[in-house]
Amino acid sequence: MNSQSFLKSSKQRNYPYINVINNTSKYETEANSNDNSAFDDSYLRFCALTSAQQGDYTEAIALLSQLINRHPHNAIDYNNRGLIYFQCGQRQKAFCDYNKALQLNPKLVSAYNNRANYYAARGELIAAIADYERALDLNPSYVRAWLNQGITWRDLGKFEKAVDNFEMALLFEQLEGHIFAERGRTYHLWGDWNCAITDYRRALNLLPLSCTTRNDPGWRLRLQVESWLKELTSISHFK
Repeated sequence: MNSQSFLKSSKQRNYPYINVINNTSKYETEANSNDNSAFDDSYLRFCALTSAQQGDYTEAIALLSQLINRHPHNAIDYNNRGLIYFQCGQRQKAFCDYNKALQLNPKLVSAYNNRANYYAARGELIAAIADYERALDLNPSYVRAWLNQGITWRDLGKFEKAVDNFEMALLFEQLEGHIFAERGRTYHLWGDWNCAITDYRRALNLLPLSCTTRNDPGWRLRLQVESWLKELTSISHFK
């Protein structure tokens, strides 16, 4: 099962930061389970991920809590439960789980990314920048942290730093539709509308044409990019 990425739920403030839920293989590596229970643990984690994707956050949290009871020293389970809490708007519980995950494993890159997103959602942008930086110190090729930190620099009005982040992210050839969209938005707000329009069109060539899962982040971003592009082309038409 591949690692999955999630945006915030529709109940939360509309911001584009990308969260990360860890994949099954990492669960199994960190869990101190014996061979007889490993399959059951893997199945529970699969069900938790499936429930989260379907928007059944209560079930996902219950399953992850069961896993935490079995393996209280598994940092990844805390990180993933924190993400689900974050998805359903229980941010303080999410924050506590991220902190617990990092206490258990100070090198868990995705937990720094997810905690940074928590800070960003609260408007604590400097704290968010610091956690993204920690993630990148541990893994310089971690595209989601480059992308999210770029968005945060943009929110701070540091447009040049934001563009630098997005260009670094593009080097790794992942999430390119998201990166072009956010770099385009940065150029848009910076006043470079020609570059913005170019990036918006690049993003639309890469983002999904239809919704594949409930609350599909790529599809939601596509709708947003279409709106931004329409705004710019309408302004250009009347000039």
